[in-house]
Amino acid sequence: MSVRVSLALAGLLFSIATASADLRGHGGPVRALAVSPDGVTAVSGGFDNSVIRWSLEREAALAVIRFHDGPVNAVALLPDGRAASGGEDMKIAIWGASPDTPERVLEGHEAKVAALAALPDGRLVSGGWDGTVRVWSVATGTHTIAARHQGHVNAVAVTPDGQQILSAGSDLTLRITPVAGGADLAIAFSAPVNTIGVAPDGEIVAAGADGSLRFLQRDGTQRAELEGLPAPIVAVAISPDGRLIAAAGLRGAVAIIERQTRARINDLVGPRFPVWSLAFSSDSRTLLTGGADRTIRRWDPRTGASASVNIQPVDPEARLMASGERGAIVFRACIACHTLTPDAGNRAGPTLHGVFGRRIGTAGGYSFSPALRSMDIIWSKDTIARLFEIGPNAYTPGTKMPEQTIGDEEDRRALVEWLQRVTQ
Repeated sequence: MSVRVSLALAGLLFSIATASADLRGHGGPVRALAVSPDGVTAVSGGFDNSVIRWSLEREAALAVIRFHDGPVNAVALLPDGRAASGGEDMKIAIWGASPDTPERVLEGHEAKVAALAALPDGRLVSGGWDGTVRVWSVATGTHTIAARHQGHVNAVAVTPDGQQILSAGSDLTLRITPVAGGADLAIAFSAPVNTIGVAPDGEIVAAGADGSLRFLQRDGTQRAELEGLPAPIVAVAISPDGRLIAAAGLRGAVAIIERQTRARINDLVGPRFPVWSLAFSSDSRTLLTGGADRTIRRWDPRTGASASVNIQPVDPEARLMASGERGAIVFRACIACHTLTPDAGNRAGPTLHGVFGRRIGTAGGYSFSPALRSMDIIWSKDTIARLFEIGPNAYTPGTKMPEQTIGDEEDRRALVEWLQRVTQ
């Protein structure tokens, strides 16, 4: 029950439980989101160390990528369609057509990578908790330091024309830095700045710990300030048409603001979990949110309605997951990595079909680590329950399986009994 570095998921993976337009697959909070310009795909990064590529048309995970040795804090899509991910392991990975191995790994940050943004010319901008903002050549892996903060860099963005880099930090400043070189401009805030958005016309929107949005011109001149939003604000997104702003806070609220009038026109009401990430669809009609409930949700930002739709499960695994049984509900955190049925094959982890009575590290067609192949464990109700009682790192040292435990004994029992029934 280990996890490979990465795997392109086979077939359609429908959203779990209600088979709705909500996207589930991360085993931890969804920290970062990006949507392709054509609106067909999205990329997300999570606290479970994974990057997931999604088909928004199929409402399915296309690939679960496990490369980073820590939470993935940032994702970005490059102009040529490749993706970038940055994490607490201080690494930035560039992903092309294959999810198995990154095309390039960019190293240089001396603390976790917190933010990424793509320049129109294909270069990548990163911000780290080492206080630096770096500009990378994806082709060569070389970089220059564009700006320095006196504290953590929490967010980066670029103007639509690619001439300026914006960076926000815990040093209570937003910096505007010319890409071509020269002195940067520091704008003082009264609280740490957590997030930045840039409208198509170049207007800058910044927010932070005090729950206010500040609207700035490209020369740093403040146009307006909107106060009274749920604090702290940790993410903002501006719709591609420039009309709407979404602002999300750690208390689970997402406010929708009409940018031209600065009026708060809606509040999205969902699970009261922190919302960490936001992204608009390419047509500006849908807002995607990612949060601590490990779910990517879709909303109509103008009406505040959930965009989830009822989709009937069309494959055996989706039917199993839609049963509503307690064991099926517990298994939701596992479905992105493990299949259940004879024909589904392996995913990021080996298939669980026929797992009971099978020796660890012997599932066909799956490449296990030497550590797992050398273990003397036979999977049974007792051993699987023990795995989730003390966690994979303790029970199967050397595994790549994301660390997770099931503290409730009844949940563990329901899981193993359900698995025994559906994997035979």
